[in-house]
Amino acid sequence: MAQGIAIGLIVVGAIFMLLAAVGVVRMPDVYMRMHSSTKSATFGVSFVMAGTALYFGDFAIAVRALAVVVFFFITAPVAAHLIGRAAYVSGVPLWPGTLGDELRGCYDREAHRLNSTPQPEQSAAER
Repeated sequence: MAQGIAIGLIVVGAIFMLLAAVGVVRMPDVYMRMHSSTKSATFGVSFVMAGTALYFGDFAIAVRALAVVVFFFITAPVAAHLIGRAAYVSGVPLWPGTLGDELRGCYDREAHRLNSTPQPEQSAAER
């Protein structure tokens, strides 16, 4: 019974990781690709590690699997934030269908910091 549930968890995790890979290929800009890969891959790793811990049924392996999940939940959002910030600062363009750019006019790209007086946001049609 436990092996069947473990295999089910691993399959669900593999599906999430497949969705992350498809999202990286299909999404139109770096920001959406980053979001797709971070969220789906985190869930995928979590399910695979839960299935692994359940399949082996050993406390030591379960602790290691939990450590992997905790490490992934801590590092994935930080990495995604840094990738997104680096892309924005280096001038990677947004997808034309993006509804808003909250940092437009507020971020000084040369000094790498926020301006003290924000500029009004432009609509998608004005860009």
